Amino acid sequence: MSPQPSRQLSAVRARRVLVGDELVPATILLDAARVAAIEPFDHPLADAGGEVLAVPDSAVLLPGVVDTHVHVNEPGRTAWEGFATATTAAALGGVTTLVDMPLNSIPPTTTVAGLEAKRAAAAGQLAVGVGFWGGAVPGNLGDLAPLHEDGVFGFKCFLAPSGVDEFPPLDPTQFREHLAEIARIDALMIVHAEDARILDDAPAPSSRAYADFLLSRPDAAETAAIQQVLDGARATGARVHVLHLSSARTLDLLARARAEGLPVTVETCPHYLCFDAGGIPDASPQYKCCPPIRDAGNRDALWQALVEGIIDVVVTDHSPATAEEKERGDGDLQQAWGGIAGLQVGFTAVAAEAARRGIGIEHVSRWMARSTADLVGLGAKGRIEVGADADLLVLDGAAPLLVEVARLAHRNPISAYDGQQYDASVTTTVLGGVLVDRAAPDLRAGRMLSRRRAP
Repeated sequence: MSPQPSRQLSAVRARRVLVGDELVPATILLDAARVAAIEPFDHPLADAGGEVLAVPDSAVLLPGVVDTHVHVNEPGRTAWEGFATATTAAALGGVTTLVDMPLNSIPPTTTVAGLEAKRAAAAGQLAVGVGFWGGAVPGNLGDLAPLHEDGVFGFKCFLAPSGVDEFPPLDPTQFREHLAEIARIDALMIVHAEDARILDDAPAPSSRAYADFLLSRPDAAETAAIQQVLDGARATGARVHVLHLSSARTLDLLARARAEGLPVTVETCPHYLCFDAGGIPDASPQYKCCPPIRDAGNRDALWQALVEGIIDVVVTDHSPATAEEKERGDGDLQQAWGGIAGLQVGFTAVAAEAARRGIGIEHVSRWMARSTADLVGLGAKGRIEVGADADLLVLDGAAPLLVEVARLAHRNPISAYDGQQYDASVTTTVLGGVLVDRAAPDLRAGRMLSRRRAP
């Protein structure tokens, strides 16, 4: 199907617009891809010179989501996911920018050649803006500076096996060496923080029981690994970011590190905020992820840590796989691939759970748009202000959503969110001032982003 002609907007008018940290009535004037002015709601538009989007009173106008943790898997494992399907799902869920993880693709993004392969695969397949993380693995210390110079937003490493042989973990000595280089080039190290030795010692029997899987990924593995990350930051001065925090038992440790002034930031994910172990059926690999979804009290503590600022951002960690990989072992959770597909519905799910807890949408937007954009240095994204990119979403309380996995745009119809019901949904996405065609998002609309030259 050929893309429809672009619908360039000249203005967006809404009774509730997130400007700064407040919802205010406003008319947003657009000049091509940027916000040109923020005017009162009743600002005259007779000479606007283009299409005006009128947001219904039941909805809020927010900056587009910036998701800095997405596994696209292309090239090499495109049967799991690809740029066309991932960015279409993103656009439909209000995600206007994503940053792709360096592993699960073949080759991984651990060399400049690997980055070039990513960019070649992405060309002409982007419905939203896409940037790239580099990878830190044994033997690529000399590749970090060239990758950083070529525009990756930072470097991901594992402290325990990643699940794919081409992206091995760093041992403690290698981790410290890579951190020293990260500090030297003023980059950011993002860390999958689970301790390999503790995981090796944990019981991991073949089992269909979620409780058994949970015991195989104990809180102590996160605590020990995060201590290693903080010690490394203290010793080298490197900036570090803790990925997909699941264990609330680490929060005191992180709070003390913040008080000490260590350069550490922290993320968590919608599945840790919206699900709990008690509600997960046995033999249901769509809920399997590492680190795992823990109990309801743990979930409550993660929400409190977001409110208190101990956790900085919320990202999806969209990590899909084929049915063959997810169902490997016929329900044996030790054999199934670990990863949750939630790119299209993550923002809607967090907004719904936040509302249930009395937390305003302005906080959710900050965690999933402004703060994520700031994490990777995309200061023109994740906010509605003069000069910012005109990347926007409409969340409408008059448009409830029943998630049907077969209707989601990501490649394989498997997701923990299947069957979930939400009182609001993303009904409109604007990318660079252009209204996204929800029937067929334009795969030529997105741009490749770089740490040095974000458009």
